[in-house]
Amino acid sequence: MNTLNEAKKNLQEKGFLAIETPKNINYVEEINKLRKEKNAVILAHYYQEDAIQDIADFVGDSLALAQKAANTDADIIVFAGVHFMAETAKILNPEKKVVLPDLKAGCSLADSCPPAEFEAFKKLHPNHLVVSYVNTSAEIKALTDIVCTSSNAEKIINSIPKDQPIIFAPDRNLGAWLIKKTGRDMVLWDGACMVHEAFSIEKILNLYAENPESEIIAHPESEAHLLKVAKYVGSTSGLLNYVKNSPAKTFIVATEVGILHKMRQESPDKILIPAPVEDDNCNCSECFYMKMNTMKKLYLCLKHELPDVEVDAELSKKALVSIERMLELSK
Repeated sequence: MNTLNEAKKNLQEKGFLAIETPKNINYVEEINKLRKEKNAVILAHYYQEDAIQDIADFVGDSLALAQKAANTDADIIVFAGVHFMAETAKILNPEKKVVLPDLKAGCSLADSCPPAEFEAFKKLHPNHLVVSYVNTSAEIKALTDIVCTSSNAEKIINSIPKDQPIIFAPDRNLGAWLIKKTGRDMVLWDGACMVHEAFSIEKILNLYAENPESEIIAHPESEAHLLKVAKYVGSTSGLLNYVKNSPAKTFIVATEVGILHKMRQESPDKILIPAPVEDDNCNCSECFYMKMNTMKKLYLCLKHELPDVEVDAELSKKALVSIERMLELSK
């Protein structure tokens, strides 16, 4: 069995504490006990596995989680999500301890925008204001004027004077959708989320033909041809609310499948069909990174307060400006 010291030595390489736990451990009981003892809050994204969503103090989309992180009075923030989310929580709470069950829980969209390349791109458009999606690294947020999420992106774009040119990064699909919604001619960075680009429009339309009473609903990170056929396009929380309030009974849901857990809890009378993907051999509508967090890793990171997320103080100060602008505009 690995000792704590051995696990700490291998932490950077593995991304999590590789320690065995007792076979009969009740993770729910242990986590509940630890969070009370340590005054910890567990924040979880809708794309986390069901058990993590059920034990979290708060489950939300990127905007709601950022707002919650900004206002928590907990001493420790356990972020059950991906790295950029925990990093954002740390930027908002430099004095608090922020832990992430697995440091290697990254984001394909954030990875699609390397800071050095983006900085060079920004220099090519010197008069442009930069709006970046929250799914980015702290380095990108430091190069950004206003951060946004899919919940508030339209509102934020509309708050900017019409004669002000804009760079939108990193998601080209969300950016193209926003151009259509707002009528703004923005310069787009060429990034994307691998989960939202995996859906098969042909299979979705076949599924719709078999279920003509259903409604196709999609996240705006999806490709344009899918958004064109969707009855409703919206953020993760927007999709949840739409299912709850729509008179329709059946929905084809084009976003990460983790959302179906909360949808079923909130709308038990609705029939939810996950949108199919191109590759039959791949569970591509699941975010591999989001599912790297497990109850075991959550328990260990809360117990040992590792792995913790740190952000360089200067970088944090720069990145905070764009995040705070978003929070102010989202009130």
